[in-house]
Amino acid sequence: MQRRNIVNITSQMVKELRDKTNAGMMDCKKALGETAGDMEKAVDLLRQKGLAVAQKRAGRSTSEGVVQTYIHAGSKLGVMVEVNCETDFVAKTDDFQNFAREIAMHIAAMNPIAVKREDIPEDLIARESEIYKKQAMDSGKPENIAEKMVTGKLDKFFAEVSLLEQKFVKNPDLSIQDLLNDLIAKMGENITVKRFARFQVGADA
Repeated sequence: MQRRNIVNITSQMVKELRDKTNAGMMDCKKALGETAGDMEKAVDLLRQKGLAVAQKRAGRSTSEGVVQTYIHAGSKLGVMVEVNCETDFVAKTDDFQNFAREIAMHIAAMNPIAVKREDIPEDLIARESEIYKKQAMDSGKPENIAEKMVTGKLDKFFAEVSLLEQKFVKNPDLSIQDLLNDLIAKMGENITVKRFARFQVGADA
């Protein structure tokens, strides 16, 4: 009978996976067990589970939550963000409160334009599109190639200025959407980032 290779899942491995994904300790241990200790496969597995739960919860009403603030040192930069969930119980948990704080801090650092790409003003998209189109045409590309270049550059622009698509400032391996999916999976509720406002002394509104 062929013996299975049994990988010893150490507490250090579990801690490393928790640091990478913010998932619960038991979820991390289970994911490492299912992937024979392969860290990258365990990360992917947790991401997939989080996304699956998030998709199931997506249509549920989120009428509870918190308004969290972050004031940068020197009091010249501040953020307010509204994060919603389904119940007051979840809104009061440390995990939910910490998530809202991290998002407020991230917004201060990364200055997104909107929560998601669908919320970006049409006139701004049109202006960016026109700039990219002119760049492509000036480079002598055929029109069909130029259009593909514009689409690609717009996708990159959306990823840079849409909060949910931005890479988390504290861990560029994760997007804000990844963090949100993880929290939804952990809390078992639909959670949404509804809106935010960023204020900077001397900056245009």
